[in-house]
Amino acid sequence: MAAGLPSEGTNAERPRLADVVRRDVPTCSPGERLGDVRRRAAAAGWEACVVVSEDRVVLGLLRARELQADPGLPAERAMRPGPSTYRPFVSVGEMRRIMLERGLENSPVTTSDGRLVGLVRRQDVGLR
Repeated sequence: MAAGLPSEGTNAERPRLADVVRRDVPTCSPGERLGDVRRRAAAAGWEACVVVSEDRVVLGLLRARELQADPGLPAERAMRPGPSTYRPFVSVGEMRRIMLERGLENSPVTTSDGRLVGLVRRQDVGLR
């Protein structure tokens, strides 16, 4: 379950982040300019972008507010570094509670070694 692979038994019946995570989230490298990142994210229908290393390890997160910064800035200067991440085995109910308590709009889902699986949004866990 930690790697987001299928599981068996009674625990398998509970919806997990692996079931709802959006794997099509835009990504960018730390050196990409915000203007380019913002245009690409908007064209894909997103108000967020995950900043990743060459091996897709999550380095930071650009949410709507950060994407509105100076278009000439590199992503690494505008990103929220080291965002909290969650594993694919976390239940949807638990993530809903966390998002409500922390006021999160979205959060990266990663493997145990920090590689991006995708982004979970409020609507993905049943929130508005």
